[in-house]
Amino acid sequence: MKFVSFTEGENECKRTGVFSKDELFIIDVNSLNLSRNFKDLNELIQNVSSEDIIKLKTIINESTFYNYDVFKRERCTVHVPIEKPIHDILCVGVNYKDHLEETQTHFDDSFEEPQKTVYFTKRVTKAIGPEDEIDGHFEINNQLDYEVELGVVIGKTGVNIRKEEVEDYIFGYTVINDISARKLQKEHVQWFRGKGLDTFTSLGPCILHKSAVPFPIKLKVCSRVNGEERQSSNTGLFISDVSDIVSELSKGMTLEAGDIIATGTPSGVGMGFSPPRYMSSGDVVECEIESIGILKNYIK
Repeated sequence: MKFVSFTEGENECKRTGVFSKDELFIIDVNSLNLSRNFKDLNELIQNVSSEDIIKLKTIINESTFYNYDVFKRERCTVHVPIEKPIHDILCVGVNYKDHLEETQTHFDDSFEEPQKTVYFTKRVTKAIGPEDEIDGHFEINNQLDYEVELGVVIGKTGVNIRKEEVEDYIFGYTVINDISARKLQKEHVQWFRGKGLDTFTSLGPCILHKSAVPFPIKLKVCSRVNGEERQSSNTGLFISDVSDIVSELSKGMTLEAGDIIATGTPSGVGMGFSPPRYMSSGDVVECEIESIGILKNYIK
C-alpha cells in the first residue's frame, strides 16, 4: 500500500489517500469507514489500527471501489506525505562503505571508519515533496549536493526495542533527498548546519506500508541529475541495517510513532566527483527507490 497526501483538480483542500493496486486511482481514506477520520498522514500513522490496515488492503485489491471517494491519478496532485514531521529527522552518517571512501577522499581524509554508527539530526521546519522547488541558498552556499536515502517511518512508540522486534515498530518507508550545503558543512566542521536549511528535506512521493516489501529491506536506490544517473546501489549494502539502527537508537531514547529515520546515502554524490559536480539553478534532481517511487525536484 502506498499512502499519499493529495489534492484533486482545482480543490486546494489536501486529502489523505491510498493508491489503488494499479496506481491509476487514489482513494480518500476518510471515505472508507475506518476506526476514525485522519486529518493527515501523521495522524494516520499514530492512530491507525491493525483492523484498519487489513480493511485497506482488502479495498485496494477489489475490482471495483466506487462506493468510496475515488479520484483518477491523472487529475490529482501528490504532495509531500508528511510536511511537518513530529520531530527533526534522525539521520545515519556514512552507512554505505563506498560513500565512506568518497567522504575520506573528497571531504575529510582524516575521517576514519567509525566503530559505532554515526547519528545526527536534520532540522525540518517544513519538508517539501514531489515536483517542489529546492531553494539552493546560493547567497551562502555554492556547493549544493543531493543524497538519496531510504526513510524509515516509525509506526509504534517504543524504547529499548530488540532487533528481532524492529519490524513491528515500523509503519513504512519513503524516499528522502538529504539536500546538503557542502560549503557550510566544511566551514562548521559538522553536518547539522549544512543540512538544515529551508527546503533541504524532500521526501515522498508516498509512504510505502511495510507489508509491501520483505524485511530486512533490500531495495535498489538511485539518483539522477538532469537525467544522468549519479548514484546506484542497494539498501542490502548498508553497514548498519534497519534493525541495527532502530534498535540502537531506541536504547534509552523513546522513538515515537511518526518519527522518521534517514538511513544514509551511497557513493555518487556531487562532492565525490573530481572535480565535484554540484547542482545549480535550473537543474532537475530525481531520487528513486525500488517499490516506493521517484522523488523529483527542481533547483530554484
